[in-house]
Parts: sequence; C-alpha cells; structure tokens
Amino acid sequence: MQFGSSPISVVASTFPVFQPASPQARAIHDLFIEVLVISGVIFAIVAGLIVIALVRGRKLAAQLPKQEFGSHKAEIAWMVGPVIVVLWIAAITAKLILTLNAFPKAHPDREMQADAQLLVTGHQWWWEVQYAESGVIAANEVHIPAGKKIRVLLRSDDVIHCFWVPRLARKMDCVPGRDNYIWLQASEPGVYQGRCAEYCGTQHAWMNFKVYVHTPADFDKWVAGHLVVPPPPAGGLAEAGKDLFLTATCVDCHTIQGTPAQAMIGPDLTHLAARHELGGGVIKNTPEDLKTWLRNPQALKPGCKMPNFKLDDQQLQQLVAYLETLR
Repeated sequence: MQFGSSPISVVASTFPVFQPASPQARAIHDLFIEVLVISGVIFAIVAGLIVIALVRGRKLAAQLPKQEFGSHKAEIAWMVGPVIVVLWIAAITAKLILTLNAFPKAHPDREMQADAQLLVTGHQWWWEVQYAESGVIAANEVHIPAGKKIRVLLRSDDVIHCFWVPRLARKMDCVPGRDNYIWLQASEPGVYQGRCAEYCGTQHAWMNFKVYVHTPADFDKWVAGHLVVPPPPAGGLAEAGKDLFLTATCVDCHTIQGTPAQAMIGPDLTHLAARHELGGGVIKNTPEDLKTWLRNPQALKPGCKMPNFKLDDQQLQQLVAYLETLR
C-alpha cells in the first residue's frame, strides 16, 4: 500500500499481540513473557515434587512415611518464597502500569486541545477521530507519524466501547461522561488493525478501525491534504449528486466542509473518497461498494443508524459520482 512517497505495509498476524510494534506493546509483551516464565518455574517445581512423592510413595508403600510434627524453618521458607514471588510480580506490573498510563494534565480542560493530540469518540458502531492541532476529522482511520508518542483522549457518545490496537497499545474503555487517556505510538510505518473490545450492541463485531502510521513527512502531507476543502463539482452526475445530497435527509446527519451540510450525527464525509473502508470495516471503499452501501446499508450492517432510503439507480449514480469527488 502506498501513502505519499513511502510504502506502508499491511501487517497480518494470527496472534498480533505477540508481534508488538510500539514501546508500550513491547512492555506488555515482555511482562507477559516474564510472568509466564515465573509461572512455568513454579509449575515445574510443584510438578517435580509431586512426581518425587509418587515415586517414593510406591517404594515405601508398605511403610508409613516419616511423620513431621512441625518445623519453623520449613514453615518460614514456604511462606517467604511465595511472598517474594507475589511482590516481584506486583512490582513489575506496577512499573508497567505507570509506563502505560497517559495521565491528563494537572487541571484538564474539557476541551481536547488542552489535554490531548487526538480525540477518539466511540459511536454505535463507528469511530470519530479528531486532530487537536489541525482540526482534521476522520472516521474509522487513525493516522499518526512513526516514532512519535501521541496522547489520545477517549470518549463515548452512547454506550461503553473499548479502543484496542493489539500491536500498538493497551485496551482502554470509552465510557459515556468520562475522559480516559492512552498513549498511541508506532515504531515504524505500517497499517495496524484496531477493534472495539467491549460488547456494545448488535454491530459490535463491525466496529473496526485501522491505524495508518506514516513517516513524519508523509503524515504532514496527509494532514495538509485533509485541510483542503474539496472543490464543488461542475456539471454532470457529480453536481446532480451534490444537489441531491443537500436537499435530501443526508444533511441531517453528515458534515461536508464547504457546504451547508454541518450535522455531526454520522461520520464527517468531507474526504470520504480518501478512506479505505466503509461502515466500520464492513466493506471496501470502492465506487461499486459505495453504491451497494447507499442502496441498502441495513443489508450489510443490520441495525446501523443509517436507514434504507430506497434510492433509485439514477439517484445512486448521482450520489456516488459526487461522493467520489470528496478526496
């Protein structure tokens, strides 16, 4: 996949949590391995003692085992050992938590600009992504520069969602009325799958998103491109599609910069044609798939907030022609 001047690889993995691509994910991975080793050693010791007891017990089956009526040294040893292990695990876990937590500033403002570089809001069933510095708004795609630690403010517009990119960051809930923070960072350019990890209703399985990690130069180009308002179409199907969009109920839910459409119920469509997927990952964003989506969103994503407007073929062609100009 090509973005700007540098290729970005789409990384697929059966177990992405075992392929960390950020310092935060690496820390989680290393803690898991460390705890796994500790648990394995304990298991081996206990299993070994059981095997020894079984073997010796068979040899001495005709005799009573030696009776032990108490040993302060043995009791202290059996107590101190587990306590040390528990404290060890608690210490490395606490260190990880302090490393991962993206604390807000001392007196956070409710406005995202005072606290975070990104505001991600969970909706049923899609993600809204707003950039504090530039004001760019995207949907179901997070674009960040490689190597930079980004503070993300997480909110929910309806029910509890959970923002999770297995190869980049920890899970963090998006809770209505509460601000949560997370660090998002990637060591190298790539495309990383994200999901909602908290059941949030009928289409929870199709509340996906992707994190597109660019080189710093290509990220700046992406931001600059999304600050440009697409010019209005001149004539043809595209102009007819714009007129249809602005006179139909589309304007009641969506925003397109440079037009009277400024509603914020559904995703911002200003640069819809530049996105790679539709409906939270349910289909690719191609002209034909876009037409399929507009024909009947409920057939692809039952229960989603966009109803079937029963558009005829001419209206579908006009809308698709117009929306394809929004790059």
